[in-house]
Amino acid sequence: MVYTKFSSSSKKVSRLGFGAMGFGGAFGTINEKEAIHSVINSLEKGVNFIDTARHYGDSELIVGKALKEWKGEQPFIATKIQSYGNDNTRWGLPPDVNTCFPKGCIKKDTELSLKTLGIDKIDLMQLHLYWPNWGTEGYWLEDLLKLKEEGKIELIGISNPDHRCDTAIPLVMSGAIDSVQTIINIFDPLALDCLVPICKEKNVSVIARCVMDEGGLTGFLKEDMKFEETDFRKSFFDRVPRKMYIEKVDALRKYIPEHASSLASLALKFVLKDAGVTVAITSMHIEEFANMNIEALN
Repeated sequence: MVYTKFSSSSKKVSRLGFGAMGFGGAFGTINEKEAIHSVINSLEKGVNFIDTARHYGDSELIVGKALKEWKGEQPFIATKIQSYGNDNTRWGLPPDVNTCFPKGCIKKDTELSLKTLGIDKIDLMQLHLYWPNWGTEGYWLEDLLKLKEEGKIELIGISNPDHRCDTAIPLVMSGAIDSVQTIINIFDPLALDCLVPICKEKNVSVIARCVMDEGGLTGFLKEDMKFEETDFRKSFFDRVPRKMYIEKVDALRKYIPEHASSLASLALKFVLKDAGVTVAITSMHIEEFANMNIEALN
C-alpha cells in the first residue's frame, strides 16, 4: 500500500480509500456482519482512509462497530454533514445554503456523527455538497471552524455535488478548506486539468470518487444485466444506450496488459498517476471486490 500526506494533517493516508456509501444500501442489500468484516479486511490490508456520511443510511453506525472490533491503529475517518431539502445532488440547480444546511445543523450533525462512530474526533468533516453561489464565507464555515477549535474535527472539506468540479475553485482559492471530494475517472478527467493543479498549489487534498464509474470501468456490465430495485445503478448505466457504454469500456481493453493488469487497475492507475490526487475511494463493502481493488493498486 502507498501512503501520502493529507493536507495539513500529521497523518499519512493510503492512496486507496474505503468508500462506505454501499453500507446504506445504494448498491443493493447488505449483511451487517459481512459489512463490518469488509472494513476489518481492508484495514488489515493497509487501507487506512474511510469515507462515510450521515446521508448513507447506517453507514456511520457500521463503520463505528467495525472500529470497535479493530485492534490496530485508528484509521483516518472522513464523514459528511447531511444536507436538507430536495435531493438534488446530481445535476441539480444551486439551492440556498440556508435550505441545505440550516443554522445549527452542522454542530448537531457533527455531535451525532461522533456518537455514532464512537470516536472523540473526526479527521475530516465535509459538507456533503457545496455551491459557489454560497460564497467563501458565512455561518456554515464559521460553524465548521468553531468545531475545529473545539477539537471535535481536525480538517474541513467539501464534496462536489456532480461532475462540475470547477465549482469548488473559488473556495479552494480562498484557503478556507483542507480538501475537495470530486468525480475523477477515465471517462471524466476534467478535474485533473482545472481543479487538481489549483488544489496542489494551495495544499488542498483531493479525494477522487467514482474512479471506477460505479463499477462500469471494471468491465462487469452486460447488456442484459439486472439490478436490485434499491441499487441506484438500475438506471445509472442507461443514460445512454447500454451497448454504447459497454463499447466505450471495451475500447480500453487494448491497454491490457501492457499498461495495467486489468481494467480496474487501469482505472486506478489513471486517477492516481497525478500526485495531486491524494486518495481515490472505491466501494469496498464487499470483501471480494475490496481485495480486487487492493490487488489492482498493487
